[in-house]
Formats: sequence, C-alpha cells, structure tokens
Amino acid sequence: MSKQRSAVADYTLYVAVRLFVCVIQAFSFEAACVLARWLARLAYAIDRRHRLVALENLRAAFANRFTDEQRTALVRSTYDHFCRLLVEIIHLPRRLHINNWTRYLDLSEARPVLDYLLSDRPVLLVTGHFGNWEMAGYALGLLGVNMHVVARPLDNPYLDRYLRQFRERTGQRVLAKKGDFEQMQQILASGGVLATLADQDAGQRGLFVDFFGRPAATHKAIALLALEYRVPLAVALTRHAGQPLQYRVETEDLILPEDYAGRPDAVRAITQRFTSALERGVRKAPAQYFWLHRRWKHQPAKPKRRAA
Repeated sequence: MSKQRSAVADYTLYVAVRLFVCVIQAFSFEAACVLARWLARLAYAIDRRHRLVALENLRAAFANRFTDEQRTALVRSTYDHFCRLLVEIIHLPRRLHINNWTRYLDLSEARPVLDYLLSDRPVLLVTGHFGNWEMAGYALGLLGVNMHVVARPLDNPYLDRYLRQFRERTGQRVLAKKGDFEQMQQILASGGVLATLADQDAGQRGLFVDFFGRPAATHKAIALLALEYRVPLAVALTRHAGQPLQYRVETEDLILPEDYAGRPDAVRAITQRFTSALERGVRKAPAQYFWLHRRWKHQPAKPKRRAA
C-alpha cells in the first residue's frame, strides 16, 4: 500500500521551488550559470546516494573505457551539466523566442526528423534523458509543431501542475504515461505527433533489451503503437553544443514499421533498435546523460528450479 502524501509537505516543497526559481531569475543568465557550477559542487558533495548510483552505472556501462579517476570526473561533469540545465530551463522562456531560436538551437542534423514532422503521417518522436530534452520540445512547439508529450506525472501535484504549465507554454500538450493511452491512440490514428522519453526503467514487466551491455527493462508500448498505427519512429537527441543554452538536435535513427511487418519478433526488434540508437548518442557525450537514474533497477527474473 502506497504511503499517503501530505498536502502540507507537498505545498511547502512547491513554495520552496518557486522561491528558488525566483532567485535564479533575479540573476542575469551569465551569473546564474556561474551559480550553477557552485550548485553542482554542492550537490555532488551532499548527494551521496545518486553519486554512488552514477558511479555504479558508469562502471558497468564503460567497464574497459574509463579508470576510476575518470569515472569520478565524469560524474562531476554530469552534476555540472544538469545544474546548468536547470538554470537554462528557468531562463528559457525569457531568452528563447520565435525571432532568435536559431541562435540557440541547431536543426541542421535533424532534417530527416523534420521531414516526417511536417508530413501528414503520424510520428513517434523518441528521445532520452540526454542533453536538454525539455528545450527541444519547447522549441518545436514554438515553431508550430503540434506535439503531445508523454510523461509520468510528478508525485507532488503542485509541482506537476507547475511543470506542465512550462511544457505547454508554447503549444505542446502533456499526456500521462498511465491513464491517457486511449488518447495516444486517437492522436496517432488522426496523424498526430507523440514524443516520449524511452530510457526509463519499465519495471519487472517491461521488455528487457540490451542497453550498454546490460538487460534494461523498457516500455514496449512504443513499438506496439508504431506497429499498430504504422507510425515511423524518429530517434533524436538534443546535444549541448559548447556554450550555455546552445544545443544541436541530432537524428540517431529513423525506424519504419513496415520494415518489420510479419516478423514474430517485431516488438523486441524495434525496441532494441531505438534503445541501441539512444546508446550511440549517449556514447558521443556521456557527461550529458542522466546517470543518476537507476536505469537497470530491474533485471530479468531468474528461472525457478523445479523440485525433484
């Protein structure tokens, strides 16, 4: 039985987050980026639990590539990246608009994805917790792409509503991962666009595919929807391009469901393919991936021995 949440505690946390956002917005963007570096050092020092998770994930994913000292440095860089990402998201509505988006977002390597987004065919846009995925959705909405984002609602209802307001500021709409499945089907059936983060642990009932050489529980609904509604999967990542708030959308793969028609292993094959595409993108810039998440939390159940 899940623990009952305290409305007072949830609202107190919400007020604290709003105050933090106000403080960050009071700084210039340049000063806020300097503050982000200090926040990263503080988070690395006190957040022992996630620091150890990141080290464990990197040790398993890059067993023969990095030394212990290099992995420690990479975890520090990961904290740097995500603290800067937080500052960027807070300042994004004030800095990114329709007249200057090319200053911050490079779409030159996303042309194959854009061709599908501008066609009459439905599209499943697959990405991961890499780079600045929030900026990509925000910018595409700003450019007029009518997109629905599939996301897990936050446990804190006040923070969930606050984050939803940011995500829907430029026209995109948020659907709950659990509870809005029929609406997802209707959107694809009518030629719409769905975007989802496909690198979250799916629990023991997920489909286990290879991710950095380890079985990773992955949601199979993405492949099922692609096959049922003949929807192309566009796998893309938004990679940091050097300067704060400058990113490049990179196409990692385009998966056509008709290529898997009639295959008994179609769901597994498609799920493995987009997972491998995400892995390729992460390998290009490991410090931009959210290693603090327990991506391999669940593992395939071991077969039970029969009694003699």
